Amino acid sequence: MFVLDKHGRPLQPTTPARARRLLRKGRAVVARHTPFVIRIKDRTIDGSEVDGVQLGIDPGSKHTGIAVFAESKEGERRGLYVIDVEHRGGQIRDKLTQRAAYRRGRRTRNLRYRKPRFLNRRRPDGWLAPSLRHRVETTMSWTLRLASWAPVQAVHVERIAFDVHAMAAGRPLEGAEYQHGTLAGTEVREYLLAKWRRACAYCGITNVPLNIDHIHPRSRGGSDRISNLTLACVPCNEAKSNRPAEEFLKRKPKQLAKILAQAKAPLRDAAAVNATRWALWRALEAVFPAVRTASGGRTKWNRTRTGLPKTHTLDALCVGMLDTITQHPSTVLAVTCTGRGTYTRTRTDKHGFPRLRLPRQKTFFGFQTGDFARAVVPTGKKAGTHTGRIAVRATGSFNIRTRHGLVQGIRHKHFRVLQRAGGYAYTTQPEGEHSEATLRRSAPRS
Repeated sequence: MFVLDKHGRPLQPTTPARARRLLRKGRAVVARHTPFVIRIKDRTIDGSEVDGVQLGIDPGSKHTGIAVFAESKEGERRGLYVIDVEHRGGQIRDKLTQRAAYRRGRRTRNLRYRKPRFLNRRRPDGWLAPSLRHRVETTMSWTLRLASWAPVQAVHVERIAFDVHAMAAGRPLEGAEYQHGTLAGTEVREYLLAKWRRACAYCGITNVPLNIDHIHPRSRGGSDRISNLTLACVPCNEAKSNRPAEEFLKRKPKQLAKILAQAKAPLRDAAAVNATRWALWRALEAVFPAVRTASGGRTKWNRTRTGLPKTHTLDALCVGMLDTITQHPSTVLAVTCTGRGTYTRTRTDKHGFPRLRLPRQKTFFGFQTGDFARAVVPTGKKAGTHTGRIAVRATGSFNIRTRHGLVQGIRHKHFRVLQRAGGYAYTTQPEGEHSEATLRRSAPRS
């Protein structure tokens, strides 16, 4: 739990049990509901012992993991709090594409001439598309929030996903020990695992040991370039032997064409991450005095060495140089970016014509859509306590989405605001559950 002193300055995080005792004795009050923050009424930072914490950031295309941990001088890390932020960059991209289609349609209809506007704009240096800039701004927002609730002394972030120096032959980064040491092959393997979605390219099986396979064998003149490498399970690798993929899959032309296309196709998500990592690093450098960078291969090596499963939050805990991890949180705060509403006052049909008029008013009965509230219903079919984000209506009958599902039609008099809308939805899940659901949604179908 995060703790603030009487003036709102961050103290060392404490345990939930101690936070409950402080609240029960009246020495502390609740400063924020989610993430849970308390403020001690009789203590200042000058009279407290503050060891400080550090942040680990694992930036991703759809999710970003952030870990708050304490690190000893011996390099031992103790995880205190983890957050999984789900971005909405894909929604922003789709909305921009839809808007461009509407404008293009207006110019081509039998209407007055509209001059194209795509040639009269100059993009400044360091410009990022709105869907990419959203990832940087959301990560920075949550990093600054955590810094206002905890005494952050250093930030560890992945600046590159795959170390190009380690993948390129004859270009050692730190001498022969780096290229041929314990990290040899880790960068290439991590890149291929991401590109082929941790599945065998020939049979599609997952959750089995995978070997790096040459599409065109080296014994027949094939190279070690990334475009010539794929993943294969042990039975498929042995069955293929030193035959080219064209010969091995000559009876499966569709699968062969798919593999050859995938081998040359760029990684959209990886490209988005690589485009934003440097912008995120520069933004962090401007705010925090100590920002330490690492590669995705180093993170994977740390996670494998410490025996932790693959999740965004545990990757954040393993970023950078470390010796061992003595503790990691068992629950994850899953934060979903929902936005703060929309400027449009209509709903359109599939052709783009307005069909529904929305009210100009945003607040009804003291509530607005997105508020985190608690409804205590005494009687009826919806009797009980419901906590979650609400959707307001002018009629005074609100909907609330809890972790158990959507509850509709609760009167506004039963609600009490816990936290005003901030553009995010929150759920608490066991470690690994959120990332496993994401992997199941993105798993390839054979």
